[in-house]
Amino acid sequence: MTTSAPSATARPFDAVLCDVDNVIRFYDSTPVAELERAAGLPEGTTASVAFHPEQLDPLLLGKTTKEQWAQAVADRLGDGFPLSGPRARELAGALARSPFWADEDVVSALRGVRAAGLSLVLVSNAALDLGEDLAAMGLEDLADHVVNSALEGVAKPDPEIYSIAAGLAGAAPERCLFVDDHRENVEAAVALGMTGVHFRGPEDLRGALAFLDR
Repeated sequence: MTTSAPSATARPFDAVLCDVDNVIRFYDSTPVAELERAAGLPEGTTASVAFHPEQLDPLLLGKTTKEQWAQAVADRLGDGFPLSGPRARELAGALARSPFWADEDVVSALRGVRAAGLSLVLVSNAALDLGEDLAAMGLEDLADHVVNSALEGVAKPDPEIYSIAAGLAGAAPERCLFVDDHRENVEAAVALGMTGVHFRGPEDLRGALAFLDR
């Protein structure tokens, strides 16, 4: 769903700024869920601990590595649940190593952005190893630039990270299309004058990029 309408021109945008996780990249939670069942924990327990801001924010701001994050998650699991140290570390490690893949429909649509001459910038709240993960998916050349919160020290929805991305794209905010699966991140982009797309599936992206086919 597009939350603000682009102007009716042949080329309404000069740049597309796009999130990574849950837009391009998706994770397989099956290994963690199986370990949680074996440990007698409700499915999703590990993620609820790991993605609490107290645990997650240092990772996304580059203040800790993924290995340090996993250890902190294991410590919290061991303290808050009837788990042995080895079982807690197994769960945290499995989450940190969750298999992931790229949605080929989304990747194809984004490759079309650059083919049409628009700038594409990935804007992600991610760990320090995002570049390695993109390479593992064969996407190191997908975008013109990658803005990673862990490297910039600032994360969405802070306005600064949007300004960094627009600057790298060489585009004014009102000429940027911003795509993200979190509504608050989209709303922050719209507040800066960008056109925001709340991503819930590839059809949302295809709809926003329909102007490329005209």
